[in-house]
Amino acid sequence: SGFEIKMIPAWRPDKAMNIEKPEFADYVKQLAAVADVDINTFQDMVDALQKRHDFFSENGCKLSDHGIEEFYDEEYTDSQIETIFAKALSGQSLSDFEVRQYKNCFLTVMAEMDADAGWTQQFHYGAIRDNNTKMYNQLGPDTGFDSIGEFNTARAMSHFLNKLNMEGKLTRTILYTLNPCANEVIATMLGNFQGGEPGKIQFGSGWWFNDQLDGMTRQINALSVLGLLSRFVGMLTDSRSFLSYPRHEYFRRLLCNILGNDVEKGLLPNDHEILSRMVEDISYNNAKRYFKFY
Repeated sequence: SGFEIKMIPAWRPDKAMNIEKPEFADYVKQLAAVADVDINTFQDMVDALQKRHDFFSENGCKLSDHGIEEFYDEEYTDSQIETIFAKALSGQSLSDFEVRQYKNCFLTVMAEMDADAGWTQQFHYGAIRDNNTKMYNQLGPDTGFDSIGEFNTARAMSHFLNKLNMEGKLTRTILYTLNPCANEVIATMLGNFQGGEPGKIQFGSGWWFNDQLDGMTRQINALSVLGLLSRFVGMLTDSRSFLSYPRHEYFRRLLCNILGNDVEKGLLPNDHEILSRMVEDISYNNAKRYFKFY
């Protein structure tokens, strides 16, 4: 059509993960129809999702995105997951432990798919969604009644990443937190699983309530102090909202301001060539290399 900007899809399988939601069974029926697969078991659903995953790959997709409250490390067996899945399809209630078992299994399977496809996986965690039940019943999910959550998830995050790493299935990973009190947790978690390629495990930029001056500054400073800022893949934005694109310009100005202030304080060398190259990398080159946008 002559449109010069290349737009590619991202993979967001949250509805298949949220087994505790009342609309889960209806979503499974929709997935079965789209994938042309009869879904009666959890393995059937995995097969259907693999078909869709392959379809997304064929259409240029290079990264997944998972919106989770926290990470999970509850142990499970295949038979337990099949039982949990059958209960959900039949409308039976699930215990909190069963939900967490399922989500741990589901995220593991998705991570393995991403690794096999050579994708990048992203985890956005720390939000409490749909707090106002009255408004949820009136307007539906994701209509503005969400907030920052408090979750003690560092150990589960470590177990989840370590399990994938031990199996050789830990692909490039970006970790985002909605609660800035976990900035240092993520900034130090990165170093546990680096290797294989530069900046493989990333601390994602400030998002949602944090994509503002204070939130982005705190994320950048935590990464700079405890990680390697020069490998940072920079800002992201929500492409469903075109008015959000100026965040990238805001981010670049904020980044340059932080570096400039550090130079004036004597914390960084006054070397324009080195610093300008780092800003260019964080703003563009790192992401292009990291996501393999060639």
